[in-house]
This record gives sequence, C-alpha cells and structure tokens, in this order.
Amino acid sequence: MSGAVVLVARVGDAEGSLAAAAALACAGSDPDRAGLLIDLGGRRPRPALLASTAARKLEERLAAHLPEAPLASRGQVCHLALPADRDGIDRLPAALPLGRDAIAVVHLPPGLLRAGLGESAIRTSGVLLRADLGRDRALTALAVRDLLDRGLAVAVLKRPLAWVPARRALFGLLPRDAAGGLPSRLTDRLFRAPSARAESERLQAGIAWSRA
Repeated sequence: MSGAVVLVARVGDAEGSLAAAAALACAGSDPDRAGLLIDLGGRRPRPALLASTAARKLEERLAAHLPEAPLASRGQVCHLALPADRDGIDRLPAALPLGRDAIAVVHLPPGLLRAGLGESAIRTSGVLLRADLGRDRALTALAVRDLLDRGLAVAVLKRPLAWVPARRALFGLLPRDAAGGLPSRLTDRLFRAPSARAESERLQAGIAWSRA
C-alpha cells in the first residue's frame, strides 16, 4: 500500500468527510512511516502534544519545501492545509513526493474533485466518498460509476464516524481497525487500488456500499 494517493470528498451536504480522511491517513501510518493528510480549504492545523518521530520528520521536509504552508504533526500523521482553489490543486504535486512511500490522503471540497482527478501529476489511486445514501443515492451512484470508469478504487462511507473515533482520527491517534474507525475492507480496497475490471464487476453485481 506504499505510495497510494487517495482523494476524499463529500457528496451533497454529507458531514464527516474530514474525519474520514484523517482516519484513512491514520490507517495508512505505522511507527516508521507517517501518513500525510492534505486538507484543501481547511483551517490551520495545530500541533498536537503527541506526535511520532516519523510525523515530525515529515513535517520538517514539508516545512523546508513549502515554508509558507500551514502544517503540523499530529500523532502518526502530518497535516497540511492548502487553499481550496486551483492554486491548492497546483501545489499538490510539490507536496505529495515529500511523503516518500507514505500514504497520502487529500481532502477536498466536491467542486475540486474533478480538478484533482484531472491533475496527472497526482497519480490518484482511489477515492473515498462520504455520502448520505438516503438523500443522495442517485448522485452517489453516478459519481461512483464515473470514478470506476477512470480505473480508480472507490469506497463509499454512508455514515460519519462517531464523535470519539472522529476526534482520535483528527489527532492522528486512531489505530487501524480501531473500534468505530474505518473497516479494514474499505481501507484495503483503497490502498490496494484494485483494477477497473474488478471494480466494474463489483458494480454489475450492485454497488457494494460500506456498512460503516
């Protein structure tokens, strides 16, 4: 799963996409490799009391190359904030390689998802959509079909994380497979980037929504 780049966005007015992105970055971290969470349009991240050595080293590399960008190491993850516009998209190719073989998760508003997918230098491997299917099922299905046609791994989170795991994720302290976190089948699908054919076959059998 090394080097995967996953985009995370909400569908419609669904809440909890940032916490889901943070949980995904936590799931891709380990003691020797910090996950990178890039939030387009997010608030300036504040340093946490606890941060791993790997997260601090990643923060140092990012600070050296992007000295004006707001960033902070938090738990096992390094958070970076970029503008929610074309400039933020254009700065992603400079930030992503600094994570080296780490998982990189990019949280972005729905209006920038297509722009992020169109940036060839980002080399996106998967997309996580936070969607309320009772309200936006048709819109979500259209988005999933388009993403599968692009050859991307896709997962849909139909409920936000509960408050406690969401807060732990935002502090970079939510272990993989932790109670209330993202299910392993969801993270594995995104990190392994299954082939478009496999995902198309899954779609033909009916979209496999996450039970999370």
